[in-house]
Amino acid sequence: MLDGYRLVTAEILYRMPDHPDLIQTYIWQEYDLEPRYPVLTDFLRFWEKNLEGPLYSVRIATRRVISPSEFPYANYMVTLH
Repeated sequence: MLDGYRLVTAEILYRMPDHPDLIQTYIWQEYDLEPRYPVLTDFLRFWEKNLEGPLYSVRIATRRVISPSEFPYANYMVTLH
């Protein structure tokens, strides 16, 4: 069921509507399917249609939803009194 889903974080840089020389940052995070990212694509379409700040760039980072657990094992035992 979760095959292909990843936690997607997008750093969106956009120009301020009133001050086009300034760039603002917006962080967006959601579960999405790789490699097409339909949820992120829909959000960016919504942004371009409804918000005044034009997009400057989008940087994406992903992480699998389910990954193998890592347990560090201790090679010694300590007793505290």
